[in-house]
Amino acid sequence: MYSVCRIFALLAVAGSVCAQPRVGYVEVFGVREVSKDRILRVVGTEAGGVLPKSKGELEEKLVGLDGVVAASVEAFCCEEGRLVLYAGIQERGTPLFEYRTVAMETVEVPEEVTGAYGEFTTALARAAAAGDVAEDLTQGHSLMRNAECRQAQMRFPDLAGRHGGVLKAALERSEDPGMRAMAAYILGYAADKSKVVDELQGGLRDPEQEVRMTSARALRAISVLARDKGKGIVIRATWFVEMLNSVVLGDRLEGSRTLNLMFDELTEGTVAQIKERALPSLYEMARWRHLAHALPAYLLLGKVAGVAEQDVQREWEAGRREEMLARMEKTLSPKKK
Repeated sequence: MYSVCRIFALLAVAGSVCAQPRVGYVEVFGVREVSKDRILRVVGTEAGGVLPKSKGELEEKLVGLDGVVAASVEAFCCEEGRLVLYAGIQERGTPLFEYRTVAMETVEVPEEVTGAYGEFTTALARAAAAGDVAEDLTQGHSLMRNAECRQAQMRFPDLAGRHGGVLKAALERSEDPGMRAMAAYILGYAADKSKVVDELQGGLRDPEQEVRMTSARALRAISVLARDKGKGIVIRATWFVEMLNSVVLGDRLEGSRTLNLMFDELTEGTVAQIKERALPSLYEMARWRHLAHALPAYLLLGKVAGVAEQDVQREWEAGRREEMLARMEKTLSPKKK
C-alpha cells in the first residue's frame, strides 16, 4: 500500500474546513509530439498555486487539444509539504494500454467475505491515518505490521480457499468495481498462488483503476514469493510493460515497481518488448522530480541497458541521474549505420 491522496474527491468540501493545499510542481507525461508548454497552459497551475477546481473538467480540456485522445490528472501528497500534480496524456498513434471489457453481471459473494474485507478496510483506514502501513510480502501476500490490519488479513487465506470460485467470477465479471477489487485482493491470499495468477493478470486490464492497482499489488507480492523461494510460479510480464504507457499515474508506478522485482526472470522477448514499446515512458518517469516515483523507472532502465546495479545506484546517490540516463540512452539507442 502507498499513500496516494485522492484530493480531487475532497475539494468540494475542503474550502469549508481548511485552505486549499498548494502545488509544489506539475509533472507532465505521455508527451511525444504535443508541446509540453501547451499542456501546462491548459493545466493553468504553477508552483505555489492551488489545484484546479475540477479534475474532470481539466481532463476534458486536455483531450480537447489536437492530437490528444485521453488524459488523466492526479494529485500526490507530498513533496516537501507541497502537492505534486501529475497530468498524463495519450497522444494519437502512441502505444496504448487497452482495458478489457467486463461482462457486468450480478455476482453474489458470501457475507462472511464482504464482512471480513470491510473490517480490514476499516482497520486499514485507521492505520493509514497513523502512517502505519508497512507490510511484509515474503509470504506471497501482504501481512501488515499494524496488528489490527494483520489480524484481519489472517482470515483471507481460508476465505480464498473456500470461496475461490465465486471470487474469480466476481473479479472477471461483477458489475460492481468495488466487488472486483475486493475479489482481487482476497484471491492474492490463495494457498496455491499459481491457480489465481491468470485471474489477477486479467484484473490488470480492468477499466477501473482500483481493480488494476489491487491486482497489480497482489501479483507483485506473488512475484516476491516466486523470486525468493523459487516456487516456479509464472507471471507474464506483458501487461506490466503495457502499463508503462498508461495515462494513469498508478498504472505506471505499479508497472515499473513490479518489473524491477521480476527482472531476473523476464524472457528475452519481454526485455525486447520494453525496448520496443516503453523506453520513452521510462525515460520521462526516471526524470520526475518526486524521487520515490522516479527511482523504479530509473532502476529498470539500468537493468534493460545492462549497466551494473552498483553504478546505477552510485550515480543516483551522487546526484548524477542525468549523466547516467545519458549513458543508458547511448546504450539503448539504435546504432546508426
